[in-house]
Amino acid sequence: MRLYLIRHAHALPHTNDAKRPLSERGRQTTLRLAELFRSNGAFTARQLWHSPLTRAFETAQILAETLDSDISLVETDGLCPSDDPADMVDRLTIYPTAQDIALVGHEPHLSALATLLVCGEPAPNAFHLKKNAVIMLRQTDKTHPSGLARWRIGWHLGPELLAAD
Repeated sequence: MRLYLIRHAHALPHTNDAKRPLSERGRQTTLRLAELFRSNGAFTARQLWHSPLTRAFETAQILAETLDSDISLVETDGLCPSDDPADMVDRLTIYPTAQDIALVGHEPHLSALATLLVCGEPAPNAFHLKKNAVIMLRQTDKTHPSGLARWRIGWHLGPELLAAD
């Protein structure tokens, strides 16, 4: 199973944090990310789980529309900035391992989740995802001493590699 952790794109300031929409810069960077994945085939998820916050939904929507109209968008609790990454690990444990999945969320949650999956503990953070960054993880057949499934990094793509032409 491949797991893609995607931080939402740049968003506009807004008095209500949950309703912050993407900026034009965020939309364009996400479009470049989706076009890169469409051209290289490096993204194989069939579902995009996203937080209920507007900027995560809009990031997921642009990815799905550009990559493949059959990719499902699923609003998912447990992907907000202050959520416990262990809750998402529990959800992933029951997700079919034959299907790749992407999570579109926020910092510091995504870094803590990646650290928990790779290192077995959520802190100290071993990762930091910039806006529009993606980490692809692969589940191994090994476990951490805690019994938690062990994951390894497939690749980490930073937004600086998506520079405009």
